Formats: sequence, C-alpha cells, structure tokens
Amino acid sequence: MNSIDRILEGQMLDETAWFEIGEFCAYLHVDRHWVVELVDAGVIEPRGPAPEAWSFPASALVRARATARLVNDLGVNLAGVALILDLIEERRQLERRLDELERLLER
Repeated sequence: MNSIDRILEGQMLDETAWFEIGEFCAYLHVDRHWVVELVDAGVIEPRGPAPEAWSFPASALVRARATARLVNDLGVNLAGVALILDLIEERRQLERRLDELERLLER
C-alpha cells in the first residue's frame, strides 16, 4: 500500500448514509467554516440549499479526512486536494474497469 492509499484509509461506512452538517462536523471534529471551505473548493458536494440545511453522503467523510491529511501533512492547498482526490478516484475506477476487462478476456 502506498502513502496515498494510506491517506485514504478509513472506517467502512454505509455508502447510502447521509449526515446533516452538524453530525458531519462532529464526526470529523471540525467547525462548519472548514466544511464550507471544502464545499467552496469543490472537495465535497452537499445536498441542500444553504449551509445550515446541508447534508453529506458518507463518501464525503472519507474525502474530508483525506483532505485534512493532505493539507496538514503535505501542505497541499484545497484546490490541489480536490484535484488529487478526483484523480485518485478516477485511477481507482480505471483499475476496476481494467480488472473487469481482464476477467472478460480470460473467459
């Protein structure tokens, strides 16, 4: 496992779960201002019209934790974090597709 994969490690969550902003902040031990910054930078996407009504999918918890590590440990800015996380997810999707294609070719 490389260092980027370790950054994205986390507890398994129900992928269908959604967290209201208060729960989201409490789970991460952060304040709302930081979450608003993540949304503004495109790191996470909320559901809802305004910050006080926002809710987030469980996958946003993983992205927020990875963001904290990239910012604190590596000094990456939020725009860079959004790009890094998107590229990592794209790489994972491509790896899954490649694995699927390889299985189909083995038949």
